[in-house]
Amino acid sequence: MLLSKLARLPRMHQILITFLSAFVVLLLLIPGPEKVAQTERKFEIGKAYSLDLSLDSHQLKPAIEDEEPQYPALRWKNHQVQSGESLAVVFDKVGLSPGTLYRLVNADDGTKSLTSLRPGDTLKFGFDDKNDLIQLIQPKNATQTLVITRAGDTFHSKEEKKKIDTQFNFAQATITSSFWNAADKAGLTANQIMEIAGIFGWDIDFALDIREGDNFSVLFEEHFVEGDPIGRGNILAATFTNLGQTFTAVRSEDGKYYDQNGNAMRKAFLRSPINFRYVSSNFNPRRLHPVTGQVKAHRGTDYVAPVGTPIWAAGDGVVLKSGYNKFNGNYVFIRHSSTYITKYLHMTKRKVKTGERVKQGQLVGTLGGTGRVTGPHLHYEFLVNGVHKNPRTVKLPQAESLRGKEKTAFQKHARKRLSQLTQFSQLLADNSPLIANRG
Repeated sequence: MLLSKLARLPRMHQILITFLSAFVVLLLLIPGPEKVAQTERKFEIGKAYSLDLSLDSHQLKPAIEDEEPQYPALRWKNHQVQSGESLAVVFDKVGLSPGTLYRLVNADDGTKSLTSLRPGDTLKFGFDDKNDLIQLIQPKNATQTLVITRAGDTFHSKEEKKKIDTQFNFAQATITSSFWNAADKAGLTANQIMEIAGIFGWDIDFALDIREGDNFSVLFEEHFVEGDPIGRGNILAATFTNLGQTFTAVRSEDGKYYDQNGNAMRKAFLRSPINFRYVSSNFNPRRLHPVTGQVKAHRGTDYVAPVGTPIWAAGDGVVLKSGYNKFNGNYVFIRHSSTYITKYLHMTKRKVKTGERVKQGQLVGTLGGTGRVTGPHLHYEFLVNGVHKNPRTVKLPQAESLRGKEKTAFQKHARKRLSQLTQFSQLLADNSPLIANRG
């Protein structure tokens, strides 16, 4: 009825009535001054008030729920493993029970690794105020540490690793007495000295060809952890001037060495089948035999070194003969192809058998003094089509070299490395620091 009457009113009156009705409703919803005063809370300084928080509230939970439990300061015991000590012996010495040992080593794969201790390993045991083992730390090396932590009645392990920083280092020297002495004075390690001899060993016989005035330069990696040196890395580039001829070697991405043109440093044969020491008798077709005193061609090279020194196969091949007679003593002959044969005489022991296939650098025997000799040495012969050749000077067949795009890419890489080698040489000449950041 009311709605029908309103509908007959003019349009303007309908709008005005609707507006006034809405305004009245809003006035009814706004609280009065008394009610507002009731909702306000005033707090006094120094007085305790309760908070309306539930014990299940997320406000009471830690920000990170998977954090390891924090222990108060631990008491530490260090133990260095001695020869013959097992983990059980070590645990007993530091006062830990067999039960603790059992729970620890069976916790996970990391804790199981503790059973493979070696003399010299260091273990650090952390105990709480109740003398319970809370943490065990084993430094693996300069960059890796095994950390074992108690978790309730068991343990869990994790491996912590430190970042290795690699920088360049450089060494160079001119030989006055021997390559070894010069390299040692230049600051190279024994391993680096042998590695250089290995890189250039297809072109230079380090037992025979080294002369006063020869020189070399080497660019290599140096590794650091937290600023402390931990060891040397790869040799990146090197030059060696021997008897007036300069040989250059650059390490490729695959770890092989080539000269600046991409030709392999590796040849089909080593110049010397033994660690360089010194040579007592060179290739000489009219030598006087030291035992008989008669002129007898010496168709090989004699290498004098300590008895037992390893002797290597000069190249890949098949053992033609491994035997003994009163002249050669223990000997090994290796056929490398229808063209090449190498012979190794007067050995203490033979390490290969007739018919066995061998690889270049493989151990074939040890140096000795068997057969007709005046003293321990290796007599080494190199035959080409049945004719004895001087192993110092004979032209050796080349190993596979780089071609096409690989060769082009390597030549660009080699120019960069050799430029760095030159820069370091100039810095050294100017008495500048030898180490630069890796770039």
